[in-house]
Amino acid sequence: MLMLNQTDLTPASFILNGIPGLEDMHMWISFPFCSMYAVAVIGNCGLLYLICCEDSLHRPMYYFLAMLSLTDLVICSSTIPKALCIFWLHFKEISFSGCLVQMFFVHTFTGMESGVLMLMALDRYVAICYPLRYSTILTNPVIAKVGLATFLRGVLLIIPFTFPTKRLPYCKGNVIPHTYCDHMSVAKLSCGNIKVNAIYGLTVALLIGGFDILCITISYTMILRAVVSLSSADALQKAFSTCTAHICAIVFSYSPAFFSFFSHCFGGHTIPPSCHIIVANVYLLLPPTMNPIVYGVKTKQIRDCVIRIVSGSKDIKSQTK
Repeated sequence: MLMLNQTDLTPASFILNGIPGLEDMHMWISFPFCSMYAVAVIGNCGLLYLICCEDSLHRPMYYFLAMLSLTDLVICSSTIPKALCIFWLHFKEISFSGCLVQMFFVHTFTGMESGVLMLMALDRYVAICYPLRYSTILTNPVIAKVGLATFLRGVLLIIPFTFPTKRLPYCKGNVIPHTYCDHMSVAKLSCGNIKVNAIYGLTVALLIGGFDILCITISYTMILRAVVSLSSADALQKAFSTCTAHICAIVFSYSPAFFSFFSHCFGGHTIPPSCHIIVANVYLLLPPTMNPIVYGVKTKQIRDCVIRIVSGSKDIKSQTK
């Protein structure tokens, strides 16, 4: 009997099939995808520019916001341009190595986004519960260390299922019914044993998401206890207003994730695959789109910086006329 080499069972490329069952609507689906991606890129780049250039925003809260914006840019830029190529140009092919790189970036930075949201909750906890020690607790070296630790956590947890996925034998074709290379969508094309991949992937998701949600819950429980004890109505309103944007970011990030998780667990046979794929894309695209808008509207310091820049440009134009 002939023995096949590993290279004989490793495809040179995969075919990303977009959203199965909705091929005729790909052009229409592309418009909201493209619009949201444009808003995400412009909004997050604008936030990064403001935080970098405005001295008044050189504070821990905005450093964490810069981490969130950078993470959101990487997440949506790793997936949406390829999805638009599928929708507009029918360019569905992606190399095997490119697929693994995309998988690594998507899963690493979605884990990092969850971690940054957790760090932002801890930042709000320190700011409200220990306002006098805020600047001494969250120093620049501490922020850099926790940011690096959050990134390394994602990398070290994602690598163990990225490399085994590369070594799987693929004999069920090379067509992936998705718009990007999701871990399990790729692994399901293998004729090898993917039980370990499935268990490890679920464990990583629960470890990262579960730990971060627990920390966020504890932080806001402590914040609520501190806020309720405030006697001044103005202080109470100010404390709540500082958390509004972050709570919105949590909702935008975790709602699609929870829907996708529970629909896979309890509605896998009743919910069509196209719905799962659309939700998976919303999960990657909604937070990068909405976070800059929410923080721009709800955060007074950012709003004031934007107004000052816009009014300054108007003054310059009026002087040149």
